Amino acid sequence: MAKYFPIITAHSGSMGTQDHTLHSIDTGIQLGADVIEEDIRVTQDGVAVLAHDDEFRTAEGRDCQISQMTFEKIRELTSIVTLEDMLILVRESGVTANLDLKVDECIEPVADLVKKHGMQEQVFLSGCGAQRALKVQLTHPELRKLLNADDELFLMKTYSEAVAQTCHDALAASCFGINIHYQLVRQELMDAAAVAGLPVYVWTVNEETEMKQCIDLGVASITARNVLALVNLKEGMAK
Repeated sequence: MAKYFPIITAHSGSMGTQDHTLHSIDTGIQLGADVIEEDIRVTQDGVAVLAHDDEFRTAEGRDCQISQMTFEKIRELTSIVTLEDMLILVRESGVTANLDLKVDECIEPVADLVKKHGMQEQVFLSGCGAQRALKVQLTHPELRKLLNADDELFLMKTYSEAVAQTCHDALAASCFGINIHYQLVRQELMDAAAVAGLPVYVWTVNEETEMKQCIDLGVASITARNVLALVNLKEGMAK
């Protein structure tokens, strides 16, 4: 295995904790993750919150949408964590936050909060396809971001064409790296990304065998729910 060990990124809900909670975030921090990943959406009144899906169901079985309700109304119906609460916890811990933007409407409130807390160097964005990455670059070039590789691109084009397009899109939007599903990563991508100066971040890897394969390929970061497995691998390599 390679001597270099990738950045350990704790996926929301790591180690069996509930997704999108401060407990999940704190668990990743306490286990020794370098980066905490969270999904970001925005309420009708512009409050950035932690959530993967727009839809949620109340205890009474009522289906609701985050984007169609104010934060206060949502809080009356279900437990929800604001991005600001997350950033405060992350800032104090010293780890880095990976904010996975689910919609374009997240960009402005996220930028405002990152600026408010002075965390430009402690936060980066993911969830940015080619168009969203360009939009972030045009409106908030101070925000660091990864390009999310388009899975469909790798289905529609040859692997070489998809790799070339991915690197081109990342550079066009001034992304600092590529975020990609680990099963799409081959040595050809790693070589092309290295030439372009683009570190490769992979998600979501939970089996130790696959973690080792990613490490051998030289990826820059591994996102996992099973953070402890990564931490144990890192400690084992250090001996």
